[in-house]
Amino acid sequence: MRYLITSALPYINGINHLGNLVGSMLPADVYARFLRQEGEKVLFICGTDEHGTPAELAALEEGLDVADYCQRQYERQAEVYQRFGLSFDYFGRTSSQENHELTQNFYQCLDENGFIKEEEISQMYSLEDERFLPDRYVIGTCPNCGYQSARGDQCENCTSVLNPTDLIQPRSAISGSTNLEVRQSKHLFLELNLLSSKVESWVEEHPDWSSLTRSIAKKWLNEGLQKRCITRDLNWGIPVPRTGFEGKVFYVWFDAPIGYLAMTKAWSDRAEERNWLNWWQQSEDVRYVQFMAKDNLPFHTIMFPAMILGTGKPWKLADQIKGFNWLNYYGGKFSTSSKRGVFLDQALDILPSDCWRYTLLAISPESSDSSFTWEQLQTKINKDLADKLGNLINRILKFAASRFDSRIPMGGVPGEAEQRLEAQCKELMDTICQCLHSLEFRKATNALCALWTIGNQYIDEQAPWKLFKENPEQAAMVIRTSINLIRIYALASYPFIPSTARQIFDALGLSESERTSSFNSAVDFSILKPDRPFDVPAPLFQKLDDEQVARFKSHFGGE
Repeated sequence: MRYLITSALPYINGINHLGNLVGSMLPADVYARFLRQEGEKVLFICGTDEHGTPAELAALEEGLDVADYCQRQYERQAEVYQRFGLSFDYFGRTSSQENHELTQNFYQCLDENGFIKEEEISQMYSLEDERFLPDRYVIGTCPNCGYQSARGDQCENCTSVLNPTDLIQPRSAISGSTNLEVRQSKHLFLELNLLSSKVESWVEEHPDWSSLTRSIAKKWLNEGLQKRCITRDLNWGIPVPRTGFEGKVFYVWFDAPIGYLAMTKAWSDRAEERNWLNWWQQSEDVRYVQFMAKDNLPFHTIMFPAMILGTGKPWKLADQIKGFNWLNYYGGKFSTSSKRGVFLDQALDILPSDCWRYTLLAISPESSDSSFTWEQLQTKINKDLADKLGNLINRILKFAASRFDSRIPMGGVPGEAEQRLEAQCKELMDTICQCLHSLEFRKATNALCALWTIGNQYIDEQAPWKLFKENPEQAAMVIRTSINLIRIYALASYPFIPSTARQIFDALGLSESERTSSFNSAVDFSILKPDRPFDVPAPLFQKLDDEQVARFKSHFGGE
């Protein structure tokens, strides 16, 4: 089995926040790293989503040409994700030539198969801006939940799909003007209603999807699929290859998911031995897993599969769609547009990436919405990372360096305590492995912390610093066991906190092959032999004090 992994494409305007990270890219990265560690063949694809209204608005606000703005933002985002340790095999762009060609090809296939309809529609026109306003250029009150900043395509608050004319008290996102009127404009529609039975059959083939993913897909299907407009009156985007549609582009939600294919093609084109169609068409042995927050689920469970099915081509459909709820910030939403919460570049300015990765995974919003607080971050760093993991490694290796000349000691015979430790490690490693295969990241992170805990219990019970005075040989055995335990910790931690794991690998002097043991074979207390040298790493984590937490809360608005 080969694994194709995609995470929802981060939008180009601005730097994403912690909620975006934990809702798609971070768990996808953990899953990809875990599978590679298990010896599986993995292709992890992501990239920036660059078309649509927000990109134009953001470029306009900064006084830049939209293409220049997107180029700059792409470079900024790629750097931030690299610093967070996201192990994409390829990080591309929806503005690429590959995506232009594939999107137009998708449209032509859908048109030839009778799933495209041309209609004139009523569309908002701003008299002050002297232009038609695509859906995201119109802001108003959601008719379903009363949210006052709903966009003309979807309400961010209740996820209802909308049209601009549905909004109460609509206004222009460009000028804020309410001097709007409805005019006629010619557009193309994807006739989702004609594809409904195909999509429903496909959804029913996946009873193993989470309740969140299935409930959103079923909600759309039960309400009845309607035709969906796939063109916009914009300049920035993929041109529509149809007479009479000059000056119009495809809707961002039409071209964005095709970007997964286009980015795979771009990855393939960079090496002769790669063939992207082996992942997307000749794909009987490919398991395709998608990661995204719940607001993206309607498009990935309904619209994108309908597009694929409508082409009549053997494109690969998702096998598993992992949806996440919201990560909130002190009772309110993270918001890129409102600049509320902690954004990824800011996060890396104040703490190392692994502190964020571990904390976010530990509070992952899988079964329900969860909330980020600075106090919670402090607890995870201080009690879990610094005390349970970092302190154990530091005190064992420091003691071993001073008493055994920085070499793994020989002597002593493992007993009942070591047998019990090995059994506990195997059980917890198996739990982590099962949870990751099942895409249960919060449970996997809790099991990892439990693994660190049993090591501390073993060390406290055996107390090698006291034992050394009474029975040096037994103390040597405990230290040798503990250093092998540290190796197990590094292997178990690698998908979650890869930078820290690499520091531990380096301190133990592990070879490349020794760093890639699968979870099933990792629990072996005889790998690191006596007389093998090691180094004592610098402290792996610095604790957060109350003064720092208070300062962060004040700076980032976490009151």
